[in-house]
Amino acid sequence: MKRIIFLFSIFFISSCGGGGSSSGSDNDSNFIIPATNSISENCETVSWNNKLERCDLIHNELERYYYIYKPSNLNINKSIPLLFALHGYGSTAQRHFSYTNYEPISDTNNLVVIYPQGYPMRTTLASSSSHWNSGGWTVGSDVDDVGFIDTVIDLVLKKIMIDETRIYSSGMSNGGFMSYHLACKLSSKISAVASVTGSMSPETLSECKPSHPTPILQIHGLQDYTVPYSGLSYMESIPTVIDYWSEFNSCDSNPEKLILDNFDAGYVINIDEYKNCTNDVNVKLILHTSMGHTWPSVSSLGISASAEVWNFVSQYNLDGKIN
Repeated sequence: MKRIIFLFSIFFISSCGGGGSSSGSDNDSNFIIPATNSISENCETVSWNNKLERCDLIHNELERYYYIYKPSNLNINKSIPLLFALHGYGSTAQRHFSYTNYEPISDTNNLVVIYPQGYPMRTTLASSSSHWNSGGWTVGSDVDDVGFIDTVIDLVLKKIMIDETRIYSSGMSNGGFMSYHLACKLSSKISAVASVTGSMSPETLSECKPSHPTPILQIHGLQDYTVPYSGLSYMESIPTVIDYWSEFNSCDSNPEKLILDNFDAGYVINIDEYKNCTNDVNVKLILHTSMGHTWPSVSSLGISASAEVWNFVSQYNLDGKIN
Protein backbone atom coordinates (compact mmCIF):
# COMPACT_ATOMS: atom_id res chain seq x y z
CA MET A 1 0.00 0.00 0.00
CA LYS A 2 2.83 2.41 0.82
CA ARG A 3 4.34 1.78 -2.59
CA ILE A 4 1.03 2.58 -4.28
CA ILE A 5 0.64 5.80 -2.32
CA PHE A 6 4.19 6.81 -3.16
CA LEU A 7 3.61 6.27 -6.86
CA PHE A 8 0.48 8.39 -6.66
CA SER A 9 2.42 11.13 -4.93
CA ILE A 10 4.90 11.26 -7.79
CA PHE A 11 2.02 11.44 -10.30
CA PHE A 12 0.21 14.14 -8.35
CA ILE A 13 3.34 16.28 -8.08
CA SER A 14 3.73 16.18 -11.84
CA SER A 15 0.09 16.86 -12.68
CA CYS A 16 -1.68 18.93 -10.01
CA GLY A 17 0.11 22.24 -9.92
CA GLY A 18 -2.89 24.11 -11.27
CA GLY A 19 -2.76 26.07 -14.47
CA GLY A 20 -4.05 28.81 -16.67
CA SER A 21 -6.14 28.38 -19.76
CA SER A 22 -3.01 28.09 -21.88
CA SER A 23 -1.32 25.36 -19.85
CA GLY A 24 -2.35 22.20 -18.06
CA SER A 25 0.37 22.52 -15.43
CA ASP A 26 2.05 25.26 -13.46
CA ASN A 27 4.47 23.20 -11.45
CA ASP A 28 7.04 25.67 -10.28
CA SER A 29 10.53 25.65 -11.70
CA ASN A 30 11.48 28.96 -10.14
CA PHE A 31 10.27 28.66 -6.56
CA ILE A 32 10.89 31.91 -4.72
CA ILE A 33 12.63 31.54 -1.37
CA PRO A 34 11.67 34.25 1.11
CA ALA A 35 14.47 36.78 1.32
CA THR A 36 14.12 37.87 4.92
CA ASN A 37 14.67 36.29 8.32
CA SER A 38 12.97 39.12 10.13
CA ILE A 39 10.38 38.10 12.71
CA SER A 40 8.26 41.10 11.73
CA GLU A 41 6.38 41.58 8.48
CA ASN A 42 8.35 43.32 5.77
CA CYS A 43 6.46 44.50 2.66
CA GLU A 44 7.92 45.83 -0.57
CA THR A 45 6.36 46.90 -3.87
CA VAL A 46 7.38 44.42 -6.52
CA SER A 47 5.55 45.18 -9.78
CA TRP A 48 2.32 45.81 -11.66
CA ASN A 49 1.90 49.56 -11.59
CA ASN A 50 3.11 49.69 -8.00
CA LYS A 51 -0.09 47.96 -6.86
CA LEU A 52 1.40 44.58 -5.96
CA GLU A 53 3.41 44.12 -2.76
CA ARG A 54 5.26 41.14 -1.38
CA CYS A 55 5.15 40.71 2.40
CA ASP A 56 7.58 38.40 4.22
CA LEU A 57 7.08 37.09 7.73
CA ILE A 58 8.03 34.28 10.08
CA HIS A 59 5.18 31.97 11.07
CA ASN A 60 5.80 29.02 13.37
CA GLU A 61 9.55 29.41 12.70
CA LEU A 62 8.99 29.06 8.95
CA GLU A 63 9.73 31.76 6.37
CA ARG A 64 6.41 32.58 4.73
CA TYR A 65 5.20 35.29 2.39
CA TYR A 66 2.23 36.56 0.46
CA TYR A 67 1.44 39.09 -2.26
CA ILE A 68 -1.21 41.74 -1.79
CA TYR A 69 -2.95 43.64 -4.58
CA LYS A 70 -4.72 46.90 -3.71
CA PRO A 71 -6.55 49.21 -6.11
CA SER A 72 -4.89 52.60 -6.36
CA ASN A 73 -8.27 54.23 -5.82
CA LEU A 74 -9.17 52.18 -2.72
CA ASN A 75 -12.14 53.87 -1.06
CA ILE A 76 -12.07 53.57 2.74
CA ASN A 77 -15.58 55.03 2.93
CA LYS A 78 -17.00 51.92 1.26
CA SER A 79 -16.94 48.25 2.17
CA ILE A 80 -13.51 46.78 1.38
CA PRO A 81 -13.84 43.02 0.86
CA LEU A 82 -10.83 40.67 0.92
CA LEU A 83 -10.34 37.70 -1.40
CA PHE A 84 -7.70 35.01 -0.89
CA ALA A 85 -6.44 33.47 -4.14
CA LEU A 86 -4.68 30.18 -3.42
CA HIS A 87 -2.42 28.51 -5.99
CA GLY A 88 -2.24 24.82 -6.88
CA TYR A 89 0.07 22.07 -5.63
CA GLY A 90 3.66 22.67 -6.65
CA SER A 91 2.81 26.12 -7.97
CA THR A 92 3.46 29.70 -6.87
CA ALA A 93 1.53 32.76 -5.82
CA GLN A 94 3.09 34.67 -8.72
CA ARG A 95 1.84 32.18 -11.29
CA HIS A 96 -1.65 32.20 -9.78
CA PHE A 97 -1.60 35.99 -9.98
CA SER A 98 -0.63 35.83 -13.65
CA TYR A 99 -3.48 33.66 -14.93
CA THR A 100 -6.38 34.54 -12.60
CA ASN A 101 -6.32 38.18 -13.73
CA TYR A 102 -8.25 39.43 -10.70
CA GLU A 103 -6.77 42.95 -11.05
CA PRO A 104 -9.58 44.51 -13.16
CA ILE A 105 -12.14 42.97 -10.81
CA SER A 106 -10.24 44.39 -7.85
CA ASP A 107 -9.98 47.86 -9.38
CA THR A 108 -13.68 47.98 -10.20
CA ASN A 109 -15.01 46.58 -6.92
CA ASN A 110 -12.83 48.15 -4.20
CA LEU A 111 -11.45 44.67 -3.57
CA VAL A 112 -8.16 43.65 -1.96
CA VAL A 113 -6.71 40.34 -3.20
CA ILE A 114 -4.19 38.25 -1.28
CA TYR A 115 -2.00 35.66 -3.04
CA PRO A 116 -0.31 33.60 -0.30
CA GLN A 117 2.59 31.29 -1.02
CA GLY A 118 2.36 27.66 0.08
CA TYR A 119 5.31 26.02 1.83
CA PRO A 120 7.51 23.24 0.40
CA MET A 121 6.41 19.72 1.27
CA ARG A 122 8.92 17.12 2.40
CA THR A 123 7.36 13.94 3.78
CA THR A 124 7.96 10.22 3.41
CA LEU A 125 5.14 10.10 0.89
CA ALA A 126 5.61 13.24 -1.21
CA SER A 127 7.97 16.04 -2.10
CA SER A 128 6.95 19.32 -3.65
CA SER A 129 8.10 22.91 -4.00
CA SER A 130 4.82 24.05 -2.42
CA HIS A 131 1.57 22.76 -0.96
CA TRP A 132 -1.42 23.60 1.23
CA ASN A 133 -1.84 21.26 4.18
CA SER A 134 -5.43 20.14 3.74
CA GLY A 135 -5.35 16.36 4.21
CA GLY A 136 -5.52 13.76 1.47
CA TRP A 137 -2.14 13.41 -0.28
CA THR A 138 -0.69 16.13 1.99
CA VAL A 139 -1.13 13.96 5.10
CA GLY A 140 2.22 13.93 6.89
CA SER A 141 2.78 17.65 6.53
CA ASP A 142 3.03 19.55 9.81
CA VAL A 143 2.71 23.02 8.26
CA ASP A 144 0.01 25.10 9.96
CA ASP A 145 -1.57 26.72 6.93
CA VAL A 146 -4.81 27.57 8.73
CA GLY A 147 -2.78 29.49 11.30
CA PHE A 148 -0.78 31.14 8.52
CA ILE A 149 -3.89 32.38 6.72
CA ASP A 150 -5.35 33.54 10.04
CA THR A 151 -2.15 35.47 10.74
CA VAL A 152 -2.22 37.08 7.29
CA ILE A 153 -5.78 38.22 7.93
CA ASP A 154 -4.71 39.86 11.19
CA LEU A 155 -1.74 41.56 9.53
CA VAL A 156 -3.87 42.94 6.69
CA LEU A 157 -6.52 44.18 9.13
CA LYS A 158 -3.86 46.29 10.83
CA LYS A 159 -3.05 48.01 7.52
CA ILE A 160 -6.36 48.25 5.70
CA MET A 161 -9.93 48.83 6.92
CA ILE A 162 -11.12 45.49 5.55
CA ASP A 163 -14.79 44.62 5.96
CA GLU A 164 -14.32 41.69 8.35
CA THR A 165 -17.71 40.26 7.38
CA ARG A 166 -16.58 39.92 3.75
CA ILE A 167 -13.45 37.76 3.70
CA TYR A 168 -13.53 35.11 0.98
CA SER A 169 -11.27 32.30 -0.21
CA SER A 170 -10.82 30.99 -3.73
CA GLY A 171 -8.34 28.52 -5.11
CA MET A 172 -7.14 26.31 -7.93
CA SER A 173 -6.73 22.55 -7.34
CA ASN A 174 -4.91 22.19 -3.97
CA GLY A 175 -5.90 25.83 -3.39
CA GLY A 176 -9.53 24.75 -3.79
CA PHE A 177 -8.99 21.98 -1.26
CA MET A 178 -7.51 24.55 1.10
CA SER A 179 -10.42 26.94 0.58
CA TYR A 180 -12.82 24.21 1.73
CA HIS A 181 -10.45 23.49 4.62
CA LEU A 182 -10.66 27.15 5.67
CA ALA A 183 -14.46 27.04 5.43
CA CYS A 184 -14.35 24.19 7.94
CA LYS A 185 -11.47 25.28 10.20
CA LEU A 186 -11.62 29.10 10.03
CA SER A 187 -15.30 29.64 9.37
CA SER A 188 -15.64 32.43 11.91
CA LYS A 189 -13.65 34.60 9.48
CA ILE A 190 -14.41 33.10 6.05
CA SER A 191 -17.73 34.23 4.54
CA ALA A 192 -17.80 32.19 1.31
CA VAL A 193 -15.49 29.97 -0.72
CA ALA A 194 -14.97 29.05 -4.35
CA SER A 195 -13.05 26.03 -5.61
CA VAL A 196 -11.83 25.63 -9.20
CA THR A 197 -10.78 22.02 -9.97
CA GLY A 198 -10.44 21.33 -6.25
CA SER A 199 -12.40 19.15 -3.85
CA MET A 200 -12.37 18.17 -0.17
CA SER A 201 -10.07 15.62 1.39
CA PRO A 202 -11.64 12.89 3.55
CA GLU A 203 -9.94 14.45 6.58
CA THR A 204 -11.40 17.89 5.87
CA LEU A 205 -14.88 16.45 5.34
CA SER A 206 -14.88 14.26 8.44
CA GLU A 207 -13.66 17.09 10.69
CA CYS A 208 -15.70 19.90 9.14
CA LYS A 209 -17.57 22.00 11.70
CA PRO A 210 -18.51 25.35 10.15
CA SER A 211 -19.95 27.96 12.49
CA HIS A 212 -22.37 29.45 9.95
CA PRO A 213 -24.17 28.62 6.69
CA THR A 214 -21.51 28.93 4.00
CA PRO A 215 -22.00 29.85 0.32
CA ILE A 216 -20.14 27.41 -1.91
CA LEU A 217 -19.10 27.62 -5.57
CA GLN A 218 -17.48 24.68 -7.33
CA ILE A 219 -16.21 24.94 -10.93
CA HIS A 220 -15.15 21.62 -12.39
CA GLY A 221 -14.50 19.80 -15.65
CA LEU A 222 -15.52 16.29 -16.65
CA GLN A 223 -12.13 15.92 -18.39
CA ASP A 224 -10.22 16.59 -15.16
CA TYR A 225 -8.22 13.43 -14.47
CA THR A 226 -6.07 14.96 -11.73
CA VAL A 227 -9.00 15.74 -9.45
CA PRO A 228 -11.67 13.51 -11.01
CA TYR A 229 -15.33 14.45 -10.75
CA SER A 230 -16.01 10.97 -9.33
CA GLY A 231 -13.27 11.32 -6.71
CA LEU A 232 -10.52 9.01 -5.48
CA SER A 233 -9.76 7.36 -2.15
CA TYR A 234 -7.82 10.45 -1.03
CA MET A 235 -10.27 13.05 -2.35
CA GLU A 236 -14.05 13.26 -2.19
CA SER A 237 -16.18 13.18 -5.31
CA ILE A 238 -17.69 16.48 -6.41
CA PRO A 239 -21.26 15.19 -5.85
CA THR A 240 -20.27 14.25 -2.29
CA VAL A 241 -18.90 17.75 -1.68
CA ILE A 242 -21.99 19.45 -3.11
CA ASP A 243 -24.30 17.14 -1.14
CA TYR A 244 -22.46 17.91 2.09
CA TRP A 245 -22.72 21.68 1.74
CA SER A 246 -26.28 21.74 0.41
CA GLU A 247 -27.38 19.58 3.35
CA PHE A 248 -25.36 21.55 5.90
CA ASN A 249 -26.89 24.79 4.59
CA SER A 250 -30.39 23.23 4.59
CA CYS A 251 -30.92 24.02 0.90
CA ASP A 252 -33.60 22.63 -1.37
CA SER A 253 -32.79 19.02 -2.16
CA ASN A 254 -33.27 19.56 -5.90
CA PRO A 255 -31.19 22.26 -7.60
CA GLU A 256 -32.30 24.75 -10.19
CA LYS A 257 -30.70 23.66 -13.45
CA LEU A 258 -29.35 25.69 -16.34
CA ILE A 259 -27.74 24.20 -19.45
CA LEU A 260 -25.53 26.36 -21.69
CA ASP A 261 -24.93 24.64 -25.04
CA ASN A 262 -22.06 25.51 -27.32
CA PHE A 263 -22.25 22.85 -29.99
CA ASP A 264 -19.92 24.72 -32.34
CA ALA A 265 -17.15 24.51 -29.75
CA GLY A 266 -18.17 21.01 -28.72
CA TYR A 267 -19.07 21.50 -25.07
CA VAL A 268 -21.93 21.99 -22.66
CA ILE A 269 -21.87 23.87 -19.34
CA ASN A 270 -24.27 22.47 -16.74
CA ILE A 271 -25.11 24.73 -13.81
CA ASP A 272 -26.81 23.35 -10.69
CA GLU A 273 -27.74 25.88 -8.03
CA TYR A 274 -29.16 24.84 -4.65
CA LYS A 275 -31.34 27.62 -3.26
CA ASN A 276 -33.59 28.49 -0.32
CA CYS A 277 -30.75 27.70 2.07
CA THR A 278 -30.39 29.07 5.60
CA ASN A 279 -29.51 32.79 5.59
CA ASP A 280 -30.29 32.80 1.86
CA VAL A 281 -26.87 31.37 0.92
CA ASN A 282 -26.52 29.24 -2.22
CA VAL A 283 -24.48 26.22 -3.26
CA LYS A 284 -23.55 26.30 -6.93
CA LEU A 285 -21.87 23.78 -9.22
CA ILE A 286 -20.62 24.77 -12.69
CA LEU A 287 -19.74 21.58 -14.55
CA HIS A 288 -18.01 21.86 -17.96
CA THR A 289 -18.08 18.83 -20.24
CA SER A 290 -14.76 19.48 -22.02
CA MET A 291 -12.75 21.25 -19.29
CA GLY A 292 -9.70 19.55 -17.83
CA HIS A 293 -7.50 20.51 -14.88
CA THR A 294 -7.22 24.19 -15.66
CA TRP A 295 -8.43 27.70 -14.78
CA PRO A 296 -10.97 28.44 -17.52
CA SER A 297 -11.23 31.69 -19.44
CA VAL A 298 -13.87 32.94 -21.85
CA SER A 299 -11.51 32.64 -24.82
CA SER A 300 -10.59 29.03 -24.09
CA LEU A 301 -13.68 27.46 -22.54
CA GLY A 302 -16.44 30.05 -22.74
CA ILE A 303 -16.39 30.86 -19.05
CA SER A 304 -14.24 33.07 -16.83
CA ALA A 305 -13.52 31.37 -13.51
CA SER A 306 -12.35 34.67 -12.00
CA ALA A 307 -15.55 36.50 -12.93
CA GLU A 308 -17.70 33.59 -11.73
CA VAL A 309 -15.83 33.49 -8.42
CA TRP A 310 -16.27 37.18 -7.72
CA ASN A 311 -19.88 37.37 -8.95
CA PHE A 312 -20.75 34.54 -6.59
CA VAL A 313 -18.88 35.29 -3.36
CA SER A 314 -19.50 39.03 -3.48
CA GLN A 315 -23.20 38.44 -2.82
CA TYR A 316 -22.51 37.29 0.74
CA ASN A 317 -21.08 38.22 4.11
CA LEU A 318 -20.82 36.24 7.34
CA ASP A 319 -24.55 36.66 7.92
CA GLY A 320 -25.51 35.30 4.50
CA LYS A 321 -26.95 37.12 1.49
CA ILE A 322 -26.22 40.84 1.48
CA ASN A 323 -29.45 42.81 1.13
